[in-house]
Amino acid sequence: MKNLFLIVLMLIGWSPEITVLAQSNVTWSFNADWKLMLGEQEDAYRQNLDDSDWKSITLPYAWNEGDAFSKPIHEHSTGIAWYRKSFELPDNVPLEKVFLEFEGLRFAAEFYLNGEWIARHENGVMAVGLDISKYLKKGKNVLAIRTDNRWDYKEKASNSVFQWNDKNFNANYGGIPKNVWIHFKNELYQTLPLYSNLKTTGTYIYAKDIDVAKRKLNLHVETEVANESSAVKSGNWEIRVFDAESKLVKTFNKKFSLAAGSKTMLSTQALLMQVNFWNWGYGYLYTVESSLSIDNKQVDSRKIKTGFRKTAFKNGMLYLNDQVIMAKGYAQRTSNEWPGVGLSVAPWLSDFSNQLMVESNANMVRWMHVSPWKQDVESCDRVGLMQMLPAGDAEKDVEGRRWEQRTELMRDVIIYYRNNPSVILYECGNESISEQHMAEMKAIRDQYDPYGGRAIGSREMLDSKLAEYGGEMLYINKSAKHPMIATEYMRDEALRKYWDEHTYPFHKEGEGPLYKGNDASDYNRNQDQFAIEAVRRWYEYWRVRPGTGKRVSSGGLNIIFSDSNTDYRGEENYRRSGEVDAMRIPKDAFFAHQVMWNGWVDPDPKGIHIVGHWNYDIGTVKDVLVVSAGDKVELFLNNKKLGAAEQSNRFLFTFPAVRFEPGELKAVSYDSQGNKLNEQILKTAGIPTQVKLKLIHGANGIYADGHDMVMVEVEVLDANGQRCPTVSPIVDFSFEGPIDWIGGIAQGPNNCIGSTALPAEAGINRVLLRTQYGKPGTVHIKAMSNGLKADSLNFRINNIEQQGTYFQKASSENLPSYQGRGAGLDIGALKVVRTSLPIASVTSGANQTQAKASFDDNELTDWVNDGKIENAWISYRLEKKALIDEIDMKLNNFRSKVFPLAIYVDDQKVFDGTTSTSLGYWNVKFPAVEGSTVKIQLKGNTEGKSENKHAEIGGKKLDDGVARNDAGSTGTLSIIEIDLYKRH
Repeated sequence: MKNLFLIVLMLIGWSPEITVLAQSNVTWSFNADWKLMLGEQEDAYRQNLDDSDWKSITLPYAWNEGDAFSKPIHEHSTGIAWYRKSFELPDNVPLEKVFLEFEGLRFAAEFYLNGEWIARHENGVMAVGLDISKYLKKGKNVLAIRTDNRWDYKEKASNSVFQWNDKNFNANYGGIPKNVWIHFKNELYQTLPLYSNLKTTGTYIYAKDIDVAKRKLNLHVETEVANESSAVKSGNWEIRVFDAESKLVKTFNKKFSLAAGSKTMLSTQALLMQVNFWNWGYGYLYTVESSLSIDNKQVDSRKIKTGFRKTAFKNGMLYLNDQVIMAKGYAQRTSNEWPGVGLSVAPWLSDFSNQLMVESNANMVRWMHVSPWKQDVESCDRVGLMQMLPAGDAEKDVEGRRWEQRTELMRDVIIYYRNNPSVILYECGNESISEQHMAEMKAIRDQYDPYGGRAIGSREMLDSKLAEYGGEMLYINKSAKHPMIATEYMRDEALRKYWDEHTYPFHKEGEGPLYKGNDASDYNRNQDQFAIEAVRRWYEYWRVRPGTGKRVSSGGLNIIFSDSNTDYRGEENYRRSGEVDAMRIPKDAFFAHQVMWNGWVDPDPKGIHIVGHWNYDIGTVKDVLVVSAGDKVELFLNNKKLGAAEQSNRFLFTFPAVRFEPGELKAVSYDSQGNKLNEQILKTAGIPTQVKLKLIHGANGIYADGHDMVMVEVEVLDANGQRCPTVSPIVDFSFEGPIDWIGGIAQGPNNCIGSTALPAEAGINRVLLRTQYGKPGTVHIKAMSNGLKADSLNFRINNIEQQGTYFQKASSENLPSYQGRGAGLDIGALKVVRTSLPIASVTSGANQTQAKASFDDNELTDWVNDGKIENAWISYRLEKKALIDEIDMKLNNFRSKVFPLAIYVDDQKVFDGTTSTSLGYWNVKFPAVEGSTVKIQLKGNTEGKSENKHAEIGGKKLDDGVARNDAGSTGTLSIIEIDLYKRH
């Protein structure tokens, strides 16, 4: 038995030299061999209950997983579900202390062991730990868990609801949709980072004195140690550091002594040299092993994967490893779900999805409203994707017990995730919170993660003295102090199959049914228009990027990355705002972002993408759109050069009224000197002749652990093997072997959820299948479509070594990190394109005492005249005479009004015209004029415009400036912020 145990340990990743450690301290997955029963049953907690007719499952498993994308979020199934697991204690492991770690349950859970109630967990988001040591017995043990995922669940002690249990955004995948682990320890042990219930904080790893250029840092390790024996325990604490190739790069030790029945925090530090820094798209991770030994025998050890990076939040900018990085990415629903299964996907699928964000050149993801599960956080570590991490909230600040719940959840989140290098920002709320509440949250961060290099803030917080970052949604903020990052800047939607108005199903911009009393057509785009909107929106943020003056925007996050089963507007019961669809198949906007975002601030000029396809009816005339980071683009059709492009929003090149001809459409980009940068070609596809299958799976293999998955992609190809982009034939799948069908998604009855027949929309689709626990073997999959050549594939599911009812699956431990962008430490200095001109004083035609508010770096204050046109002027005196040739202004009602203005430098008029609506800042350039004063004067009545006046769900008006009702006035000039510049 002992030899078998050693073999198992070696197979699951422990090497022979630490076998003693493994026997003295063991962590196993606890996911296998569970039973599920839906509904209430009074005696379901009893040890001797006959559960033979309950459903056999493997965790993680949401009991209502089939609701994902088949039902709208507010119709997700809710109620009571019981989970049970029978198990016997293994040999050759310590049994003095046994802990269970649940990565999360939805929403509340009551835990029973051998018929005895042992604990309750209620926040529905974060991990919880259970000390089950005293409840265990020899022979059969039975763990029973009653879960309750009702929307109106109330906390037992306070009768208070939880603010984040919300039908708009928090998809309700009930039961135990996340992993469970069992930890076997001795009486002397390092605690787990599970404050909920256990009240323990685990190990904290951080770096100080980071020198990026010299690749060195001081590595600090703190670990909470408990001695639950009746004697003093003294020994040696050893830290071993392994690099990403598992090479030992550092060892250091410290003696310890711990009184009986006590708990203490040990701390130590050492210099670490030749450091490989974690970075964007460079998920370089170290393993830090913290071990306790007594008389040279290891009694406890913990391995933590972490990474080292240097951050700063200053001058209105975010710094990563001493370099300014503009936040570019997505505000993704925390559920990050997939059709037919919800969030409970295999670890490699989390990497597949999150790495796609990086491959679109996103560098940050903001999980929305509630903290993500551990699998996604660790995945972001591996793929090199910075995270803005919330705890739990809804849409506003709250008081009383509901606020206390938020602080408690933030505490648990910080303790659990403070060693994950991808976590850069802690988010306290999806709306602004009071300064008192901000202080409370900041104190929690300072207590549990004071040295992790993570800023804490909230959405809005535009005038906060305490928040370390801020930023609104759907419009632009600038700051000279802490970074301002737009948390949700684009909400437009487009189904992947809606190419344009010339391609079946001929979807014109703005077409679509009304929903919930709102004009859904405001958001309802086709792929061409969706890509145009993606460029238009991002350009306004990029225009005020770092390097454009003292006050800058630090970037923005596009809502959302993948179509989500939450907060929907249109005919479909899911959100279609994703740059990829629910199966992570890219839309054109994905490639538009890839072009615009490929750089820390400014994009690589070689980026280019032709929007759409090149398969139309003869005689079709349409605009051809090219997204490019170059300075000039030319278009060729069958080697014939077409007319000149109309450049707009810097990155969009439109070739109007191109008449379709079959063949080859080629776009070529150039720099400002006429040097060729890049080219892209679209070819006309022939008639469909075949379907083609492609197997996609984790790099660590396919395993019979009951949770591993494969994804199968089907394409419709012509005789030359090119995808046919304008056809959507029904594909019928069949399969044989030890695997379960999950399926995919497409337009059709019930969104085709769970169906083995679904259309290959725009010539492509994907489906998921899940392995069965303990059943290895060969799987055969076949795909057929009428009139097309069929295709099939075979693959092998490998066995998983197991020890009783415990097993260590080939999980995220063995998944490779993505390092595709390289170390990223030599990008060069920030490119400065203009200089801010300081203002010394200001005079105005009215309300002189408010005039300084127009340049106070506070976007919640403004100067406004008295409503009379003759008093609608304001004049700024510079600190010293200077050349001036550019102005940014945030005018109140920037989204909905235009202003006829005259602008003077000293007495010379440099602008006479009308502003345009924007997402925040209107910009004007003019030939440089030297002067000491700049005067802004309203020439006539303002005018309301319909651009950018989208309403939120429920008709809520989007933010349009300061909170004052002057939208209907015509003689009012209000300036929230003004910036004066000299271009370089």
